[in-house]
Amino acid sequence: MKRKFIIIGMDDNRKPFFPPEVLLQIHEGKIFSGGLRHREIVGTLLPEGSEWISITVPLDNVFAQYENVFEASTQNASGTAIIVFASGDPLFFGFANTIKRKLPDAEIQLYPAFNSLQTLAHRLVMPYDDMRTVSLTGRPWQEFDRALIERTPKIGILTDREHTPATIAARMLEYGYNYYTMYVGEHLGNPEKERIRQLSLEEATKETFEHPNNLLLCYDTDRWSATAPIGSHRPFGLPDDQFAHLDGRARMITKSPIRLLTLQALELNRRRVFWDIGFCTGSVSIEARLQFPHLTVVSFEIRPEGEELMHTNSRHFGAPGITAIIGDFLQTKVEDLPRPDAVFIGGHGGQLEEILIRLKEVLQPGGCIVFNSVSPNSRELFRKGTKTAGMLLQPSLHIALNEYNPIEIMKAIL
Repeated sequence: MKRKFIIIGMDDNRKPFFPPEVLLQIHEGKIFSGGLRHREIVGTLLPEGSEWISITVPLDNVFAQYENVFEASTQNASGTAIIVFASGDPLFFGFANTIKRKLPDAEIQLYPAFNSLQTLAHRLVMPYDDMRTVSLTGRPWQEFDRALIERTPKIGILTDREHTPATIAARMLEYGYNYYTMYVGEHLGNPEKERIRQLSLEEATKETFEHPNNLLLCYDTDRWSATAPIGSHRPFGLPDDQFAHLDGRARMITKSPIRLLTLQALELNRRRVFWDIGFCTGSVSIEARLQFPHLTVVSFEIRPEGEELMHTNSRHFGAPGITAIIGDFLQTKVEDLPRPDAVFIGGHGGQLEEILIRLKEVLQPGGCIVFNSVSPNSRELFRKGTKTAGMLLQPSLHIALNEYNPIEIMKAIL
């Protein structure tokens, strides 16, 4: 069965301009699709008796309607096409990508318009060849946080009703990234409603914004030098004395040199999901997040005080996006969490073997577990636990740091 889509990009102008070729496609079309806003704009252009399929969630229902159309249609030589109206460039985080993913064999004919971030840059007469694009439309904060950690000078952001310019600005201020200027475009392409504003982040948190909108962030080099959080400088090894400590005990932290050797053993440059079990101050999680901002980081701590420590330290160092879970790891429901391909065990409460056995159930193939042993007893527990879990023990690294007890960095792979 041949599936054909004609996808027409458009902006928010209530009197849209389409070239003659596109108008002919619309005039000859029978089945149309798009969002509710698109139908409001193009409704008067549609032929009498045509059918409209609204694009709403869940999308599985929409594609089921598409399949019904194709099955019911009498195929001609060129195939019966569904004409889809989409915002901007349908290949730019757009609906054409969704069609290609769900129906990879579909034939697509495309008539793109400028995407909304291009339009905003055009209005501002701002070069955008160096702009990094992040979509927060129905997506988590991960890639936005990564752009901040990597000190990206210019970030273009697609928003939704949850990730608004105000909530984006608030998140940036919360983690100390206060050296950006925000440019917000609302109703771009609609002559009656279009609005473009330049705001400080503080101003943006106090404003309301009409949907649809998007924004550009540009950092001020002078402000960055004066106000950036320690972590945003991304030193290779965060200073131990800058962390808030458990009950003020400065020894209750994985020291910076040990931390870096631990991250090296975990090979986080080629991992995707990192779990830190027994995070205490959060130093390993925070160092990992800043050195390898592509990572998804999930951290566990049994002591309730850990929640406040992670809150304080991650914000002090500018490390957003760490998921901190408080409670006994062995009693925690982990099945719905992203499966790790690297795990560090910083604390085990005498249950190291049980933790290793449980980790074996969720660790991705080829994943690794690293443990820093400070005693012969814990070394034996790790050896025994990895053997019970069916993992392969790797050569360990023995290191002594100043007046602290010697540490053996141990590693097992699946």
